[in-house]
Amino acid sequence: MSGFDAHLLIVDDDERIRQLLQKFLVRNGFLVTAARDAEHARRILGGLDFDMLILDVMMPGEDGLSLCRSLRETMRTPIMLLTAKGETDNRIEGLEAGADDYLAKPFEPKELLLRINAVLRRVPDTDADEAAPKVMNLGSIRYDLERGEMWQGQDLVRLTATEMQLMKIFSAQPGEAISRAKLVEDLGRDRGQAQERAVDVQITRLRRKIEENPKQPRYLQTVRGAGYMLAPD
Repeated sequence: MSGFDAHLLIVDDDERIRQLLQKFLVRNGFLVTAARDAEHARRILGGLDFDMLILDVMMPGEDGLSLCRSLRETMRTPIMLLTAKGETDNRIEGLEAGADDYLAKPFEPKELLLRINAVLRRVPDTDADEAAPKVMNLGSIRYDLERGEMWQGQDLVRLTATEMQLMKIFSAQPGEAISRAKLVEDLGRDRGQAQERAVDVQITRLRRKIEENPKQPRYLQTVRGAGYMLAPD
């Protein structure tokens, strides 16, 4: 397996670190989804499969060690722990919790990349063959993250180029509200109210293809004061 077909989940409560890691890993060929804490990660994992999880140990609420230990009860997905603690006892504790690797902060991004690729190379090919396809379920709709295709039963749902871009943006951050201004920016449009209103129109059209009742959306939700959010099954 290479970075060009691997989907990573980063779990870190520090927004700056999440964004830096996400941008760096995307530039190096990975598909990356980010979660702000363990609870958010569990929601994402309920609807998506990943090739590797990267968990920060020191998080408020459920920490990375506890999350790793819990996930190991039901999944074999490779897990790397990131922490400011680099002592031997802490590394042993992380490995005993089920982690495949352990990297102490601060670290060089290149070292993180090398370690990720080393862990992924150790994953047997049979596991990759048996892994569930990277599909997001939205009621009767299936969205294939790798192909960027949407299906209803055996029928391909036709998406415009903008709708495909929106689905790619939303599916990378399921369960997380994205502002209209951020959507405009990610779509590569000029900033302004006119473009934000244009996004509203595109959202309305996309809902017609996803929702059973577009006027009462279940999956592509409006979050008051925050923007829009994709909420998969």
